[in-house]
Amino acid sequence: MSGLIVEGAGQLTTFSNAVDAVAEIRSIYDRSLATITRQFERRINEPSRNGKVEAPYPYVAFAVTPDQLNVDARLSHGVFLEPGVYGTTVTRPDLFGAYYEEQIGHLMRHHGCDVHVGPSTTAIPFAFAVQDASGASADFDFESLLDRVTVPDLWTINDAIANSAVRPLAGTPNPLALFTAERVDFSVARLHHYTGTAAEHFQSFVLFTNYQRYADAFIDYGLRELAAGDRFTQLVGPGDIAVEPGMDDDAASLFGRNLPQMPAYHLKRPDGTGISLVNIGIGPSNAKTITDHVAVLRPHCWLMVGHCAGLRRGQVLGDYVLAHGYVRADHVLDDELPLWVPVPAIAEVQVALADATTRITGLRDHELKTRLRTGTVATTDNRNWEIQLGDYFSAFNKSRAIAVDMESATVAANGFRFRVPYGTLLCVSDRPLHGQLKLRGMANTFYRTSIDQHIMIGIETMNILREQGVERLHSRKLRGFVEPGFR
Repeated sequence: MSGLIVEGAGQLTTFSNAVDAVAEIRSIYDRSLATITRQFERRINEPSRNGKVEAPYPYVAFAVTPDQLNVDARLSHGVFLEPGVYGTTVTRPDLFGAYYEEQIGHLMRHHGCDVHVGPSTTAIPFAFAVQDASGASADFDFESLLDRVTVPDLWTINDAIANSAVRPLAGTPNPLALFTAERVDFSVARLHHYTGTAAEHFQSFVLFTNYQRYADAFIDYGLRELAAGDRFTQLVGPGDIAVEPGMDDDAASLFGRNLPQMPAYHLKRPDGTGISLVNIGIGPSNAKTITDHVAVLRPHCWLMVGHCAGLRRGQVLGDYVLAHGYVRADHVLDDELPLWVPVPAIAEVQVALADATTRITGLRDHELKTRLRTGTVATTDNRNWEIQLGDYFSAFNKSRAIAVDMESATVAANGFRFRVPYGTLLCVSDRPLHGQLKLRGMANTFYRTSIDQHIMIGIETMNILREQGVERLHSRKLRGFVEPGFR
């Protein structure tokens, strides 16, 4: 059945269940890819042909009446908060098919409404189609094709929806998702570039760290897990190299070849609820870059587990810092998320981090408090703040910060911006205000004694959150009073 007319879409078909709707999304997308591939091959062989190759993204729409809004207002997602028409382009049903089915199903059940699917009026850019079809850019002279293919439109690839900056014009649909199809495809391609692993390997629980030694410890853990049981099915590293149960562990040594800028490692489960770890390196620019792109995968949680400088006299090297607030002196998100916007702690994540610390260290109550301190983390974009102490001392003191790093506030702020639950557990690696600078000998001693335990706390936190059920994670404090229906 058809009938709904939406700007930005062609003829839409009405579906009464999510499974059939997603099947139609797959059909439209597959036809478009086949059209691009077929016409591209013809034009390569017949260069005189003119005209661009165009094939549409699928489009999903809902029309919600006032009497269909009687749903539990405590739900954090999968609901419409106002009546109207909602729509979005979608992409890569091979990656997001289960997610689309889940989100469409939530909305249909909560509101008792149908969903409408059809081709959009937005063409799939050729570069994204080639990436999808081959897994890597084809070997050809792209410049020679610019006048004959659809190219990405950077005017429409933006975060206006996520930044709550979209107020639809009369007659245009409200956003159904935080990201349009082009924005998603842009990030999927960038993820492979930066991490050396394809987006399909990413799991829905993500750890970020700022030292490769954490990645080495994560690899060791993954290999032990693959050898010991069936909780995980694969360990994938840069180059999309996969280690499976029964394989020689030496295969993991191939991960170290030609490491990309931010290498990623994925301990995979069949349902995608395993754990990915990304070494983002040092600095807020990297932290923003990677979280901008991982966000389109709609993970259930991401955590920062890295090093920090302890600011308090009572701290010692190896102590943990559980952030419950942030000083955002990173400067990379000030336009997207102004400094006057608070970045609150997510209760479920905070409790899981504390519980995981108890499980891994064996400490509890007063003993735990001697190793784990909750407080504010100051994130700066100046790695050499120590030699400009006159500029920083007063600000850090006023904030009551207990630690300084260069990534945590950025990771948390982008989690808030993109509605991804977030948390931070840092380990004190130096105490510059008290004479313990991060020098080579001291750092190596710290690495040997602290990294394995720290990464295990991060892993155990993710296991706890998974076991508790992911729906508990998606807090209403991450949602505004006007929001897209999709999580």
